[in-house]
Amino acid sequence: MKTSTPPKYQVVHDAILSRLMAGHYSIGTRLPTEELLSKTFDVSRVTIRKALEMLVRAGYLTARQGSGYVVATLSPPSSTCMASFTDQVLNEGRIPGAKLLGVDNPTTEISAPVRELFDEPLVLVQRLRTVDGLPRMFTQTWIPVRLAPNMAASDFPETGQEQSILRILRRNFGVEWTTACETLDSVIANPEIATRLDVAPNTPILSQACTAFDPSGQPVFFDQVYRQGPINFDLSGGAAQQTSA
Repeated sequence: MKTSTPPKYQVVHDAILSRLMAGHYSIGTRLPTEELLSKTFDVSRVTIRKALEMLVRAGYLTARQGSGYVVATLSPPSSTCMASFTDQVLNEGRIPGAKLLGVDNPTTEISAPVRELFDEPLVLVQRLRTVDGLPRMFTQTWIPVRLAPNMAASDFPETGQEQSILRILRRNFGVEWTTACETLDSVIANPEIATRLDVAPNTPILSQACTAFDPSGQPVFFDQVYRQGPINFDLSGGAAQQTSA
């Protein structure tokens, strides 16, 4: 049977996406011009523009008047159901950080909401997320040991665009999810959390609990975030997307 050849724009799309995933273009940077890309791939600018627009619709790129195409994220909501805190901070021209506080594999520290979701051994990852060196979020992420049996401190860079927990879970361990359920609440910072976030005890802060589910509806991780400041919503396309760690 004769195999059909993919259209040129799809070939270009796949090649640019592979470059993005390989880290050739950093978040917030501009891609080469359409003219340069057309010479690189030996195709017309119309073909290049169609490939780039596909990446815009998927959420990887944004088209800016007078600036061309800019890398927006490596974990678009369309592919992860959550937007990346790391990518949002980078796009703001600021510096995200992720101080690792511990990887407990397996853990005995399991909160009540987590026990309701999982009846199996779990890994607990605790990190302090920073913006320009200042603490902004204290995160606790529980993942089944069977999905990340060898998870260790070396899996968690503290700088750069690969510190996103979304990318770490997908790239390092092949964890896949299609939907998420998030709960927002206002809580009082207990002494431990107050110390982590460098605020006074009993300061009102935001609590964000997120459960991610695989295509079969089974939970694959639970994220508990305590944070200073507001949560930003992206209402593009009619669906609210929130930032995650």
